[in-house]
Amino acid sequence: MSDTQEVSEHAVELADELGADPDEVEERLRNLLEYSVPLEEAERTVRRRYGSEDTEPSSKEPKDIVELSPTDSAVSVEAVVLSAGRRSIRVNGEDTVITEGQIADDTDVITYTAWDEMGFEPGDEVHIEGEVREWNGEPQVNIDSNADVRPVGDEDVEPLEEPPGVRPLADLEEGDRAVTLEAGVVESDKKTIQGRDGETTITSGVLGDSSGRLPFTDWENRGPEEGASVRIENAYVNEYRGIPQVNMGEFTTIQEADDVDVSHTPPETDVAETVAKGGDFDVVVRGNILSVKEGSGLVERCPDCGRVVQKGQCRAHGDVDAEPDMRTKAVLDDGTGAVTLVVGRELTEELYGGTLEEAREEARDAMDKSVVTEAIAENTVGRRWRVRGNVSVGDYGANMNVSEMEEADDDPADAALGVLDEF
Repeated sequence: MSDTQEVSEHAVELADELGADPDEVEERLRNLLEYSVPLEEAERTVRRRYGSEDTEPSSKEPKDIVELSPTDSAVSVEAVVLSAGRRSIRVNGEDTVITEGQIADDTDVITYTAWDEMGFEPGDEVHIEGEVREWNGEPQVNIDSNADVRPVGDEDVEPLEEPPGVRPLADLEEGDRAVTLEAGVVESDKKTIQGRDGETTITSGVLGDSSGRLPFTDWENRGPEEGASVRIENAYVNEYRGIPQVNMGEFTTIQEADDVDVSHTPPETDVAETVAKGGDFDVVVRGNILSVKEGSGLVERCPDCGRVVQKGQCRAHGDVDAEPDMRTKAVLDDGTGAVTLVVGRELTEELYGGTLEEAREEARDAMDKSVVTEAIAENTVGRRWRVRGNVSVGDYGANMNVSEMEEADDDPADAALGVLDEF
């Protein structure tokens, strides 16, 4: 449905069905598709807007938020605005600023997206006549140019007893908008990427608090420095391979905060559970290493992008003056499933039992780099390990980027009894 001609033809058919202006229908359909609304839901939203026969007539009596459903047609709600964050998105090749966040009454909280400037702020009590659509499997209030937003009448809206304020990292989920959080910057790194307007520099890294850790991207490259404690307002959360990612855009503010405790004991999980979730960030698994994969040991990397190169050739930068490095790719099985561990240089040196230079010297003496891989396998395969890192799940299975790794001191008898207790 991303093809321009295909969308136009579909919009004409839909407009004919609804007896509406084709250009207007196409614009509404494109706006929804560009915002990653599934096609079927975009069609339902457009049909509801024009009051097609298969939708229920709108009732102007305000509904409780807890009663709202994506099957509703136009609805009215009276609520308190909890958050109102602005964000720039690209629609039909043009930048559009939307407002998004949460509203609440005494029954529940719901997210909203306003496509035009509505003029409300957090704390305002508003009457909204808009529509409800599905977003990430949940109902969301959609406020477009035809919606009616005005202050409520004489009666106050009763908000939830404990409206959301500063959010702990462990509570963040994909789709959260206008988020406020206080966290420590555990890792921070600037990188250059190909953005929608060409080459651009961003800051990415890891945030931490006492509840957990999550990756972040600051698209405006304001560079929160490693070790700093920051208060971030109007962030939004997307997901990549099952892991929530904190995003900071044009309208996000970043300020210094009082010291945030980033000490955190990562949860222990099993491979099957983390694969079922689609990924996990900063977790611990325990299992036996079954094998060390080809491509472990001594490798060479592109100095520009860090990719492993073959015969001095980087697939992104061509002929480069490659830099030596070490890594380990090993298969760990915990009895519920298997994950490929991806281990960087520092930990690989420990697994090998020597430095990068010592490994290169051994390979030169043997005239064979595989001796380094064999040494790593001899020191790891068949042993039980406690591994900490970030798990992602893709087309080729589960991978874990390892941050800590040590031989487990589990008692095999205790482990066996633990398995028996589950039956």
